[in-house]
This record gives sequence, structure tokens and C-alpha cells, in this order.
Amino acid sequence: MSPRAGKSGPHTLAFVESPVQLLNVLEWAHVHALRGPAEPMPAVPNQVRRSVSGIPAPGAELTIVVLSPTDPMTRGQLRRMADLARDEGYRVRWEEARGGTTAPFQTIGGLAGSLRRADRVVMGDPFSRYVQLLLTITRARDLVVVDDGTATMEFVAQLARGERLVRWHRKGGRPGARDLLFAPVSSSARRRLTPSDRRRVEVFSSMPMTDTPQGVTVTANDFGWTRARFGPPRITKGADMVGTSLVETGVVDGDRYLEAVQTLAKAHGATRYFAHRRESTEKLHRLAAETGLEIVRPDLPLELIARRGPIGRTILSFPSTVVHTLPLALVGTGVRVAVCDIDPTWLTQNASPRAQGFLSGVTGTAKDVHRLAAVTNPSQPLLTPP
Repeated sequence: MSPRAGKSGPHTLAFVESPVQLLNVLEWAHVHALRGPAEPMPAVPNQVRRSVSGIPAPGAELTIVVLSPTDPMTRGQLRRMADLARDEGYRVRWEEARGGTTAPFQTIGGLAGSLRRADRVVMGDPFSRYVQLLLTITRARDLVVVDDGTATMEFVAQLARGERLVRWHRKGGRPGARDLLFAPVSSSARRRLTPSDRRRVEVFSSMPMTDTPQGVTVTANDFGWTRARFGPPRITKGADMVGTSLVETGVVDGDRYLEAVQTLAKAHGATRYFAHRRESTEKLHRLAAETGLEIVRPDLPLELIARRGPIGRTILSFPSTVVHTLPLALVGTGVRVAVCDIDPTWLTQNASPRAQGFLSGVTGTAKDVHRLAAVTNPSQPLLTPP
């Protein structure tokens, strides 16, 4: 890592593992008016350099650390997002965090000094074992969790209930050997993410929060940076579909998913399918062959793709993060976001017992979207009142 640039302001270290997390770090920095390390310190009186909540004020330095995954789709989007972050003046450190057996040890060892010096740590995925390990090193008084999609809803609820941190699609299953081995680290991370006299915790999110842990500051993400930098988009007459990785995570049956996509595309005249970065190539080839949809592999998070345009007048989706984020990114454009519920019969035998309720909650709490009934047969009416 390059030497820390000066000591002109509090230093913030952000850890991201996905393109959406990096986007939301940029949105968070935009709200808090952070700057890059090389940017001159603005002339701000000392007495107003900290906000009322105690969060370091404008002028704080931001370094973004990318804990790079191995799959090419995610890496490509992350590199594009890293370029956008550099364009904004932020320092970006790229870590091949999974590039071999010794990579995790080298990465954590190389970051230890920066973690101890950081005044504030921002993370996109508190469920990540990597992030949980890094939290055991930091002395930062300010911890921030930025959106990692629907997982943020589950994180906040688990923190409020004092539960162990487990991803929603795995909850209900028996912990494996690695889970038991890692349990002390996970418990330590949960304690560190609980506000105290020595530590402040902020959640920056566009997702609805039903249970907010006592002492946690929740800041709304309205995608102001995205709207300021991109668009407004050109709107086409047709419809576009948004893909999901629910098949890949073992929640939804592949054949049922394909049937639903085919029925929705036909009913709404969709022509393009924006693939989720985790969707398998085999599944996408089958979708293209059986539905006739043009498969688009986005090079940036969908919020930016949609904002740049062109984009369909209707965007069709299954329960996912985008039913909350796209209406914010596309506010004022006239684009309609429509979400199709997941029929219980689509779930696999291996799906978490919580899957149906969680997915229903994702849809039910979304604002400014149109509800579509779950597709069970091609003749079933699809549109239901919002």
C-alpha cells in the first residue's frame, strides 16, 4: 500500500468484496463529503469538523481496499468500479485476497498496520469471514456497514436480536466444522459491531429496517451520487428483465425458474435479460435458447447500467436488492419496476426454512414497485395491485 498521505484528517479504511459494496461506499462517501488522500484539506473550522453523531466530518481521508474474489464476472465489475473510485479521487488498493493458500495470511498481515491506524472502518459484508477476521485487528472507534443488498436487512435484524451472524439462505441449517471452528471470530465480530461507549456503529442502507439495534445510527442511501454522475437515461418502449442468483445459491429450482422467466418475458414483451454476476454460464445459455431473450452481462452494477441507459420502460425482477435500489436510482424517469413473487413450489428441498418468509419480506417492504403474482401457469393474471 502507498504510504498514508499526510495527517490532515481522520483516516477511513473501507473493505469491499463486490461491485455493489464498492458502489455503496461511494454513495456513503458522497453523503459524508469524504475526499481522497491527495485532495487538499478544505478550510473548515475545527469546531465543525465532526458531525453531531460523532462521525468524522468532511475532509476525512478514504482508502478503499478491494478483497478480490476469483470469479471473472465479479472481478471485471470490481475493476470498473475501482476506476470510478479513482476518478473520484479516492485511493484504491487491490488485494488478491483469494489467490492461493497463503493469500489470506499475506493479505491480513499486509493490512494489519493500516487497520490499527484507521480512525474508521467501513465494510460491505459483515457476514464475510475475511471482514470478521479484519475486525479483530482494528482499533477504530467508528464502524460503518454499507449495503450489501438484502443481506443488510438480515444483519441488522440479527444484531438487534443478539444472534450469531448467519446469511439468510443458510439459516436453519446445522453448522459445519468450519462454522464451529470460526465461531469465536464471528462472536468477536458481532461484539465489535455492537455500539458501546468505546465504539460507534453506522448502517448506511437503502433497505427497510424493521429492527434497529439500540445505539446504531442508520443513514439513508438515496443513490444521490449515482444520479449526480449518470443519466438521466434514454427510455425504450419495451421491458427488461433482471436476473437472480437464487438458483445458484440453492434456493430456487432451476427448471421452475426458467419457466417463470419465460412466462414473464412473454407476458410483458421483455427482450433483454440482465444477468446477475453469479449466474452460471450453463443456465444463461439455456435461458437464451429457450426464451429468446438477449442475455446481457453488465460491466457495472445494475443501478449504474440503468441510470446510463438505454433501459426499458418496465423492469421485471424477482425479489432481490434491485427492487429497493432501482426506484431510487431511477426516480423521476418514469421507469416502472415490477417484482414477481416467488411461489413456494419453486423452492428446493435444500432451501433454508426462512427462505420463503425472507423473500416475501423483500418484496413486501419495497416502495414504488408494482407487485406481480407468482407465476404458476401461463394463463394466470400477473399484475396485482401495488
